[in-house]
Amino acid sequence: MENNKIIGGKVKSVRESRSLSVEDVSERSGVSAEQIRRIEGDLDIPSLAPLIKIARVLGVRLGTFLDDQAKLGPVVTRKKGNEAKNSIRFTGDSKVERRHMDYFSLSQDKASRHMEPFLIDIAASEGEAFDLSSHEGEEFIYVLEGNIEISYGKDTYLLQAGDSIYYDSIVAHNVHASGNAAKILGVIYTPF
Repeated sequence: MENNKIIGGKVKSVRESRSLSVEDVSERSGVSAEQIRRIEGDLDIPSLAPLIKIARVLGVRLGTFLDDQAKLGPVVTRKKGNEAKNSIRFTGDSKVERRHMDYFSLSQDKASRHMEPFLIDIAASEGEAFDLSSHEGEEFIYVLEGNIEISYGKDTYLLQAGDSIYYDSIVAHNVHASGNAAKILGVIYTPF
């Protein structure tokens, strides 16, 4: 999970290179100054929604905060040994810290990408309440193992292994396991 520490430093570095204060970014993004400070101090790893808002204010792709190296050609990600190395964990916007998803980047070495593909392990979530979040862009999810539940606006969708969903992420949504742990392939597109 060492990659968790990369995000805060990159957010701070890009923000400072733009000569913006934490308060400037907060005002323009709608993300609280407290949360931005926690992200930059590696105390919080945000959910995708605030991270996308911060990226847009700073004028960079979401992947800028996740990139380790920049390759111009194709990037091949091998199954063996990749997951532990590339794991990133995001938390929600709420004050209660809940880390129920581990993201394994399938493209972190690719420069100038427009999509963010991840393998995502989702922890069991029996009886937990989840906050909905939204951000610009689109998401595609393919269920590899287990069952997931997607709250999307006023609707709820139950998906099993082999099912997929493609939706506009501007609509408030949440993805979580339906009962036992699950694994999904998620592809996130955010306009730049």
